[in-house]
Order: sequence, then C-alpha cells, then structure tokens
Amino acid sequence: QLVESGGGSAQAGGSLRLSCSVSGDIYNGYSSYCMGWFRQAPGKEREGVAGIDSGGGAHYADSVKGRFTISLDNANNTLYLQMNSLKPEDTAMYYCAADPVQIRLWVGSNLACPRRAHFGYWGPGTQVTVS
Repeated sequence: QLVESGGGSAQAGGSLRLSCSVSGDIYNGYSSYCMGWFRQAPGKEREGVAGIDSGGGAHYADSVKGRFTISLDNANNTLYLQMNSLKPEDTAMYYCAADPVQIRLWVGSNLACPRRAHFGYWGPGTQVTVS
C-alpha cells in the first residue's frame, strides 16, 4: 500500500525529493494519523528521519533538522520528503511508513499517532546515495 520513489544519486550539497504513494484508506476509522520516513544505512540500525501527523505537526531527527522537510498531499495521497544540503552520511535506504507503533516509539508524544492503532505498513524502500 506504500510505494516510494525519487531516490537516486546526488552530490554532497545537492537535493532530492522522495515521494511515497499511499493506496487504501489506512487510517479509516481513526480520528488522527501519522506517517514517517525512516532510513537504514549498511551495518547500521534503522532510524527515524521525519514524521508528520494529521494536525500538521512534524518531527525531525536532529541530524536532518533544517535540511529535510516532510509534507503530505492529502488530495493525491502522497507523502514527500524534500532533502536539501545532502551529506554523504545521508546515504541509506529510505522507507515510508504508516506505522503508528514504531513512530510513537521514536517520537513519543511529539506527534498525534492514534494509540489504538496497532498496525504497520511500510514501503519497499528507495536508495539514496550521496557522494
């Protein structure tokens, strides 16, 4: 139900925009929702990058604050991650997630993820390489 696109190679200091197409009404029946971007570099654990909730709240990892922007186009059911001033350490597989459990574990109460929702949908990932 989630499919990422927009990954690729970029030079340090460059930009990329990731997209995540969402199909199906994942949060049907819930009054709030949250979605996020995670990444995993080779040999490292998966980490949260950016999250957004239905109230427009956003949360970012310290390593990407001021460089990345998460946004949601409800009309087109698409989640975006605008990545500017890319660094080699941003190289990773990036995943789009509609997983309120994992997002809450990462951001706590900083995003309005529905507490009753115990599902997790993830995209297959898109590779970002910065050199």
